[in-house]
Amino acid sequence: MVDQNNTPQIDNDEISLKELVLKIKEWYQFFLTKWKLIVLAGIIGGLIGFTYAYFQKPTYKAVLTFALEEEKSGGGMSGLGGLASQFGFDIGGSGGGAFAGSNLIELMKSRLLVEKTLLNPIEVNGKTISIAEYYIQINKMREAWDENPAFKNIQFLPNADRASFTLQQDSILKGIFSAVTSPTSLTIGQKDKKVSITSIEVVSSNENFSKIFCENLAKETSEYYVEIKSKKARLNVEILQHQVDSVRGQFNTSINEVAFASDGIFNLNPALKSKGTQPAKRQVDLQINTTMLTSLVSNLEMSKMALRKETPLIQVIDKPIFPLEKEKVGKLKSLVLGGFLAGFLTVLYLVFSSLYKKLIA
Repeated sequence: MVDQNNTPQIDNDEISLKELVLKIKEWYQFFLTKWKLIVLAGIIGGLIGFTYAYFQKPTYKAVLTFALEEEKSGGGMSGLGGLASQFGFDIGGSGGGAFAGSNLIELMKSRLLVEKTLLNPIEVNGKTISIAEYYIQINKMREAWDENPAFKNIQFLPNADRASFTLQQDSILKGIFSAVTSPTSLTIGQKDKKVSITSIEVVSSNENFSKIFCENLAKETSEYYVEIKSKKARLNVEILQHQVDSVRGQFNTSINEVAFASDGIFNLNPALKSKGTQPAKRQVDLQINTTMLTSLVSNLEMSKMALRKETPLIQVIDKPIFPLEKEKVGKLKSLVLGGFLAGFLTVLYLVFSSLYKKLIA
C-alpha cells in the first residue's frame, strides 16, 4: 500500500530540482548571449595585468637574522651586590623590560631607532652622506622640491643633532620614517616563538638601500641595547674608578709624608719623645689609605666583571649579501589573473543587473 502522505513531498522535491535545472539552463543561455562582453572584459583585464607587470619596478629584499645573548643575573651576582652595597654601590641586575619578547620588535620600528638609523653615515660615490640623504637621492625627492623654496636647501647631515631640526626637516624625516616602516617595506619578527632568533626584512626598489638600511638598523639596535642594559653597571665602574684614582693619590702622598717625617728624626735625641709622634701619625694615615685602596681596587675589579656580565651581545647570524632576492610579479601570472578577475567581475555585474531588472519590472 502506498503511503499517500509522502507523495506531495516527493513531488515538491522533483519540482524544486526541475526548477533548479531550468534556472541553470536559463543563466547558461543568458551568459551565452553575453559571451562577447565577458571575453572582451577578460582580454582588457589581462592586458591591464600584463601592462602593470611590465612597467612595475622590481623590489629587492634584504634579510638579516640575529640572536640576543646575555648573561643571566643571579647566583654569584647577589653576593657581589651585597659586598658592593657596603660601599654605597648598586651592582644590580638588568632591567631591560623594553627588550623582552615582542617589545624588541616594536622598539626596532620606533621613531627613535629608525631616525637614528636614517642619520647614520654611509659612503656613496666617494662622498659621506646620511642614509636619509641617500633615500632622498634614489627616490628623486629633490626634483619635487625645486619649486618650493622652504625645501630647496634642506640637507640631512650624517649624525646631525636631531633636536636642532627645522619643521620642514621634521616633516620630511617623518615621511621617510613612514615609508621605510610600512608593512610592505619592513618586517621584523621571530620565525618561531621557541627560539630567540629574530629576522629583519627590508624591501625597497633599490638593492643597495635595502642592504644598507637593514644592516644599519641592526647595528643601531645593538648599540642602543648594550647602552641601556649595561648603563647601571657602567656607571658603578666609572664611580669606583674615580674613587680609586683619588685614594691612590692620597696613598702616594702618605708614602712621601712618612719618608719626610722619618728623615726629620734621624739621629734624634731619645729623650725628645714628642718629636717621634709625627712619623707614627703619618704611618697610621698610610695604613688607612692602604686598606681603603685595597678594598676599592677589589670592588673595581668586581664591578668590571659585573659590567662584562651585564653587557649583552646581538649575535648576527646571517647578513644580507648581493645579489639580494628580487621580487617582481610575473607577466604571465598578471595576464591570467587580470583576465580572470575582469571576467569574474563582469559576470557578477551581469547577474546583479539582470536580477535588479526583474525586481523593478
